[in-house]
Amino acid sequence: MPLALVRRPGPLLADGLVVHQERVPVDVKEAMRQWSVYVEALHHAGWTISEVDPVGNCPDAVFVEDVIVVFDDLAVIARPGAPSRRPETGGAEEAARRIGLDIHRIEAPSTLDGGDVLKVDRTVYVGIGGRTTASAVAQLDTLLSPRGWLVRPVSVRRVLHLKSAVTALPDGTIIGYPDHVDEIAGYDRFMTMPEPEGAHVVILGDDQLLMSSSAPESAIRLSAIGYRPLQVDISEFEKLEGCVTCLSVRIRHPGPGHDSQSG
Repeated sequence: MPLALVRRPGPLLADGLVVHQERVPVDVKEAMRQWSVYVEALHHAGWTISEVDPVGNCPDAVFVEDVIVVFDDLAVIARPGAPSRRPETGGAEEAARRIGLDIHRIEAPSTLDGGDVLKVDRTVYVGIGGRTTASAVAQLDTLLSPRGWLVRPVSVRRVLHLKSAVTALPDGTIIGYPDHVDEIAGYDRFMTMPEPEGAHVVILGDDQLLMSSSAPESAIRLSAIGYRPLQVDISEFEKLEGCVTCLSVRIRHPGPGHDSQSG
């Protein structure tokens, strides 16, 4: 059964980092309600939920995807570009150990945010230019190439993370909002979404996608080509430059020999 790692919002959520948009007030109580609905959507779609230990003094800890990336039976523990986020990695590493994954860490002084890593089949797109450094991409390449992964660096300068700009459909098509994508030509197949939030999908199953309710036109476009979008309200997290991908780490078959989900 597929597994989703999640981490509940902490009391300091409203103080989370904001880089590319204006800061607006965050309703922490409403954010907790939205997070619960998000987690329930994963559960109803057949995912087992495993909570990563909270870090109460780290406002951004709910964005658990940024601190761990899973490749087959290997968990890469990130070294976040924002120093305030580095205490978040310990709980993620412990969660990975509990489910039997091998552990590797990005070593200093390199930095890597998991939100900059997009897996599509056996290709790993890694965004550089923001919180992830070229030397971290080199570490990933050294680690993953012998395991059959192709690591491809791409530029990210207009948004916080690569997956703030693009994600992928089950058939490998990259989807994105053009104004947020540095180099569309860098992707083999690209489909334009009409809203920024429409660029973000979590693959729940072969044809089912989890996405933000802030992107109704994008949901219609995806429905028209045969997908079943399930929309959830994550507006409080979007105020902090979050999206549906960064609120969980999806692992299709936990433990040795498993396959991690694309994206």
